[in-house]
Amino acid sequence: MIRTVAQTGSTNADLAAGLRSGQYSAEGDWLVADRQTAGRGRLGRPWNDGFGNFMGSTVVRPASGDPPTASLALMAGVAVHESVSLFLDKGCDLRLKWPNDLMLNDGKLAGILLEMVAGVVIVGIGVNLAIAPKVEGRRTVALGDGSPGRDAFASTLASSFARELGRWRETGLAPLLRRWQSAAHPIGTPLMVVPPGEDRIEGAFAGLGQDGSLLLTLTDGSLRTIHAGDVLLADAAFTGKS
Repeated sequence: MIRTVAQTGSTNADLAAGLRSGQYSAEGDWLVADRQTAGRGRLGRPWNDGFGNFMGSTVVRPASGDPPTASLALMAGVAVHESVSLFLDKGCDLRLKWPNDLMLNDGKLAGILLEMVAGVVIVGIGVNLAIAPKVEGRRTVALGDGSPGRDAFASTLASSFARELGRWRETGLAPLLRRWQSAAHPIGTPLMVVPPGEDRIEGAFAGLGQDGSLLLTLTDGSLRTIHAGDVLLADAAFTGKS
């Protein structure tokens, strides 16, 4: 079921409030907003999309035997990548960037925010179908002309998300990591990472660890495992491109 509202602060916040009050949200149900006035990205950045964009949230109820819940960001990224790919011409440079961004020609097209509330994972997704919102320090892009209508995209994404969630549960983490990496920037792509509480680190993308962490080859040749941090394309880190 896809339920739409004309305007809200945040679809994630709405689902969180419902869960805290005892409301039941089923996997496969989505809350989608025409306008969102208090949306958030990673690290609390505002992400208030405009009319015509996709702004929606759903839930995943972790079960015994599921892969680590943190890997849901990668799973959701694959679902968004596959959904957007259906509406792009061949030759467009559509890439996933760890941990939860989708880039089109090195501009941010979509983002994913995971929140745990009452033992349930809320997955919020924003995709710039019509308008690229302004985000300080980031270059954003939209599909623009030729993009699907919001409702058509919502239906496509809901189907893709359900399919990828099933694969995540049935086949485990390793196949997901391979599929995510195949849609990401190539090995060797220069990155700049700012881990929590640390200065920035520069290196090259070296793939994913077995747990879905980011592997970074540093300038001295050593390998650094990144479990959390802000990740930018190094050649764009100081120009606001990504």
